[in-house]
Amino acid sequence: MTKILIVDDHPAVGAGTKSMLEQEADMKVDVIERSDQVETHLEENEYDILLLDLYMPGLNGIELAKNLRKTHPDLILLIYTGFDLSTHFNMLVEADINGFVSKTATSEELLTVIRCALRDEVVIPLHLFKQLRRAEASVSQQNETEEGTSLSLNEKEQSILKEVASGFTNREIAQTLHMSQRSVEYTLTGIFNKLNVRSRTEALFKAQELGLVSKS
Repeated sequence: MTKILIVDDHPAVGAGTKSMLEQEADMKVDVIERSDQVETHLEENEYDILLLDLYMPGLNGIELAKNLRKTHPDLILLIYTGFDLSTHFNMLVEADINGFVSKTATSEELLTVIRCALRDEVVIPLHLFKQLRRAEASVSQQNETEEGTSLSLNEKEQSILKEVASGFTNREIAQTLHMSQRSVEYTLTGIFNKLNVRSRTEALFKAQELGLVSKS
């Protein structure tokens, strides 16, 4: 029997995923809504796999995964999200997770990701697989080029930095770009990690210095 714990602050998502997975005779699923309840829950129960929502109040899925990896090194940790993972891909890898799956995935896709994780395998969408190939090529060239040439910002990241350059707050940027403020904040976190900076101002200056966004 494969025992799975879903950590998701959206009750309907957790209940729906539980119902979907428990149609399989060899799967038993529990659901909790708060990331700060996970450690206590793990003290009282044993699980093979945790499905962690990426965006949760308090501790997000990435930080939760990092903490759990220290205390429960053998747990299989999967990020479960409805958002585009491209921006956060490097952070997910660095968090030492076992894989990830979209909340829009079909039952078959979700089961495939879970069963692959149990075999120490990872399912990677084709567009991310191609991104990995480009990253590998960039690394191979980096010794012969100056720092920064292998870096790139996607359209969303560039748009947000342009709004930062205009002096807008995260809330104003969200309104202007028709995004949630949380999405803006997590995209900025991804930019900080890419550029190895700690603030919006540093990110803007470094991106301009590397020619990733216009200085005008």
